[in-house]
Amino acid sequence: MTLIRPSSAPFRDLLSLRQAMDRLFEESFVNPRTWTWGEHQLVALDVYATDEDLVVEANLPGVKPEEVDITVEGNTLTIAGETRSARKDEEGSTLIQEIRRGSFSRSLTLPDGLEADKATATFEDGVLTLRIPKAEQVKPRQIKITSGDAQHAQPAAVGTK
Repeated sequence: MTLIRPSSAPFRDLLSLRQAMDRLFEESFVNPRTWTWGEHQLVALDVYATDEDLVVEANLPGVKPEEVDITVEGNTLTIAGETRSARKDEEGSTLIQEIRRGSFSRSLTLPDGLEADKATATFEDGVLTLRIPKAEQVKPRQIKITSGDAQHAQPAAVGTK
């Protein structure tokens, strides 16, 4: 009985295809220097709502507060800025460069009912936190429930003697 063995060439090609795909995913999702949109780098955001505010947290490691511009135009919030390298090119040749430098920008559409002119921003440990208060008319309100008997009850008559 003879066993037929497949040629090793297709498996070698398959292995190199897998390595190419691994490299593609690693460069696309793991390597921060590839996180760009056009010529600007993207800013990672968390956005959530509380009863009082809309909160936007922007991850900006290595960025100084004075390098960040926050603007609201209409319903569009934009967080942008530019960072520069602290190291001069004369200090040696670069072997690996993964720290992002240059322009960054992120815009998002805000929901209606916010008071952007009353927004506050704090910057701590590389995280920008922007709080935009909700307008009074969109804040949740508590409605008290009365029992059905209370609505139909007759007020007690006040008599005089």
